[in-house]
Amino acid sequence: MDHSDYEALDAGGVAEALGELAGVFSLEILPECDSTNSRLLDNPPPGDGRVHVLAAERQTAGRGRRGRAWQSWPGAGLTFSLLWRFAPAAHVPAGLSLVVGLAVARTLEELGVEGVALKWPNDVLIQGKKLAGILVELSSGRGRGLAAVIGIGINLRMPADAAVDSPMGVTDLASCLASPPSPSRLLGLVLAQLQLFLEIYAAAGFAALRGAWQQRNAFADLPVRILGEAHELTGTCVGVDDDGALLLQTAEGLRRVLSGDVSLRLA
Repeated sequence: MDHSDYEALDAGGVAEALGELAGVFSLEILPECDSTNSRLLDNPPPGDGRVHVLAAERQTAGRGRRGRAWQSWPGAGLTFSLLWRFAPAAHVPAGLSLVVGLAVARTLEELGVEGVALKWPNDVLIQGKKLAGILVELSSGRGRGLAAVIGIGINLRMPADAAVDSPMGVTDLASCLASPPSPSRLLGLVLAQLQLFLEIYAAAGFAALRGAWQQRNAFADLPVRILGEAHELTGTCVGVDDDGALLLQTAEGLRRVLSGDVSLRLA
């Protein structure tokens, strides 16, 4: 697929989609960088009351969870990170990646995408296939308060010959909507939802959004297995708790899982 004619990100288009929320964000757009998350972690901008957003047309070293590479092609995806600062003396946030997933899911639903679901802890699925991924990394120290760098990648129009390593398969927005929004409008809409959900989260914690996440749980009441723990866990996914931990009903009882990859157990 030829991506030479892709629509580039435009700050004016993002601001237009944000409307009255445009002043909340400080946006920087790069044609290419290694990793937007790494850039914000290594060189956080000074706090001026706004949420700093760094978007890149292409990332050469984009990262997913557990060291995986997030692959990137010009025009194929929307990739960006934002720096969210927490109030002084705030506790280490629980369930943050789930809240971010909710914001992305709500954006897609309002655009008319059907079959949106969330895979704990960081993927957005459409009809069971991965459309978006999230990577949250915490930052603190050197006199700075606690902050989170939130990286989001959304597949817009994947190359037909793209080789993507995902056990569930991948999809893109062009396959879900007859008239997908421009990358700039999509970024503005996602940022608006992030502002809404993160404000709720800051005020009331993940407990206030747990029900909304449960409604979109891709594996609700299904047999799953947990990979990446000291040993494999199997059981039935019964949701998440107020801390964002996965609840797994096993033969030995109810287990809380705080990290790992969830996939449907093979028959």
